[in-house]
Amino acid sequence: MNPLLQRWMPELVSAGILVGAALVAVVLHAIFFFAARRIARRSATPLDESFVRRSRSPARAILVLAAVLLALPASGLAPHTADLVRHLCGLGLIAAVAWGVVALTAVLEDYVSLRYRLDVSDNLAARQVQTRIRVLRRVALVVVGVVAISSALMTFPSIRHLGASLLASAGLAGLVVGMAARPALSNLIAGLQLAVAEPIRIDDVVVVNGNWGRIEEITTTYVVVRIWDLRRLIVPLSYFIEQPVENWTRQTADLLGTVLLYADYTVPVEQVRGALHEILKGTSRWDGKVWNLQVTNASEHTVELRALMSAPDSGTAWDLRCEVREKLIAYLQAHHPGCLPRTRAELRGVDTGVPGPDPD
Repeated sequence: MNPLLQRWMPELVSAGILVGAALVAVVLHAIFFFAARRIARRSATPLDESFVRRSRSPARAILVLAAVLLALPASGLAPHTADLVRHLCGLGLIAAVAWGVVALTAVLEDYVSLRYRLDVSDNLAARQVQTRIRVLRRVALVVVGVVAISSALMTFPSIRHLGASLLASAGLAGLVVGMAARPALSNLIAGLQLAVAEPIRIDDVVVVNGNWGRIEEITTTYVVVRIWDLRRLIVPLSYFIEQPVENWTRQTADLLGTVLLYADYTVPVEQVRGALHEILKGTSRWDGKVWNLQVTNASEHTVELRALMSAPDSGTAWDLRCEVREKLIAYLQAHHPGCLPRTRAELRGVDTGVPGPDPD
């Protein structure tokens, strides 16, 4: 036998044992998840497919590392080499378990998205649940990451031995870290407050700094507001706790819309009120709950007519207001053109061709 090969034969045998254990784990994993995928497809349940899809990779990593650790005593590696492999596998298991926990939180979010859908007319409960789950999942990811990194660092003996010195400097270090991480911590706490108090939710209609839009995404540090013209407004989480924000769908999605018209003093208000009712009855955008027309103001030139109407949501309310405004203007033009706004003036000192009184 080649002397070089004879010299490395024990190491090659040990490596072959570990690689063989890993290959066995990969084969067992493939067989198990092949059967699990078949069962999930037959059940036709999206949640089963989500669980199989998201847990497949973390499970493979955990099985391979566990198989290597189980085969390590039988591999015959030198003690220092075995300790190194055991330490590396331990670090890998910590990361794989954290990966698995993250995958489980994603499965939970998938379940909530399937159970509570946003693409329905009355989605208040769905928005409440989905907002809580998304915010809490992101907080859980931060917690899992911190725990995993801490656990990995604690596997190094040198770091464990530094505990006393770290404890002595904990006051100063905590002050420095606290000042540096103050914005991140404030947003993290604001995220917990949003999940509990729910001042805003996913798909809520809000007005932020004069911009009308919908809550599209809530992360651990900021909120994405999709503005009506498809721009995105990125707002820190703490803003929604510290600043006033208009929420048009806090309790229900239905809204009251108004249309203001200005007409001459001769306008027949009762007839215009009847025309408004006929317009509302002829459109599918009106929900049939509230309607009215009142004279809300009067100036020296015109009177102000306010048409009030209800709609099931903010987008429909906008379209309904535009439709009513157009049809009321057309009604006045067709039936009462003399009632459109006009300016009256009295002319004095103008020669009209009629003789005036004799100055004598």
